Amino acid sequence: MEFTAGGRLELRLTAADVGKRVSVRRLAAEGSPGAKFTDTVGVLTSWNAGVLHITRRDGEQVQIPESSLVAGKVVPPAPARRRGPAASYEELARAAARAWQPVESERLGGWELRAADGFTRRANSVLPLGDPGLPLDEALARVGDWYERRGLTPYIQTATGAEGTQELLCAELDVRGWVREVSAEMWIGPLAPVADGVDPGDRVELTREPGEAWLGRYQRKGASEVALKVLTAGPSVWFATVPGEGEEPDAIGRCVVDGRWAGFAAVEVAPSRRRQGLASAVMTALARRALEEGASAAWLQVEADNEGARALYGRLGFAAHHAYHHYRGPDPEPAGL
Repeated sequence: MEFTAGGRLELRLTAADVGKRVSVRRLAAEGSPGAKFTDTVGVLTSWNAGVLHITRRDGEQVQIPESSLVAGKVVPPAPARRRGPAASYEELARAAARAWQPVESERLGGWELRAADGFTRRANSVLPLGDPGLPLDEALARVGDWYERRGLTPYIQTATGAEGTQELLCAELDVRGWVREVSAEMWIGPLAPVADGVDPGDRVELTREPGEAWLGRYQRKGASEVALKVLTAGPSVWFATVPGEGEEPDAIGRCVVDGRWAGFAAVEVAPSRRRQGLASAVMTALARRALEEGASAAWLQVEADNEGARALYGRLGFAAHHAYHHYRGPDPEPAGL
């Protein structure tokens, strides 16, 4: 990253740049080995009391003393992907929301409050795509009341790392005591390479409903009636099963076809059958069905520490688009005596 003008380092940032993507260079901490300077790229979420707060792509919050800065400037949004499908954050967020539909929802301005008896955080969290139409503290109070009436913990799903994501909201939630509990990434890629993967032959069964065997392998055991409603809701839902010798199948998967998008989820393989190509076979079978229905692009969500899944998806042509996070509301204050 070039910070110089005429050979001189320059600091071309002010507090008026809060909300913009920036790159800053600062002096490395005293005693740090290696380079004299440290560079940070992310969204400037605040600049108060001599401290800059910058949110990196993965959602990490970095605090930088103003006194340590040697250079900095506003930089363009992260470059668009050179390969694979082009997609905005909002388009992907809405596609993912349609693939994990709640059984109950309510609008609060540009926010959608979602509930499904606690089955998955995705179907039991606020999706804030826009302004709530109220001051933030009032909106958060409304959110807390809405989930409390349903016996649920309030969560807000946010995203970082792409144009239009919610770094500023994340920073405001941090200040107000909301706790980031879960972070993962949205990956996207072209659908055709997935369909050209391991030939599934006739070992993968595709159905419209998750049978008892499928549910037996699914990591969320004891699926309730509400859970079944969430799993089967969506524009066009398919379930893949690779039967095993026992009651539980060797592998399963789920795919929601929605226009040009195919969303993959719940790809699970029996521990004793891993590294035998079953996950690839499940995804290939689902991808071929999605192609028949007109899809051309694919998305999925993967946790940062799931190295096996990330390696598989990378080989299939997927790459990270943005990170997403679930913030849990602060614990209620104890009632006074």
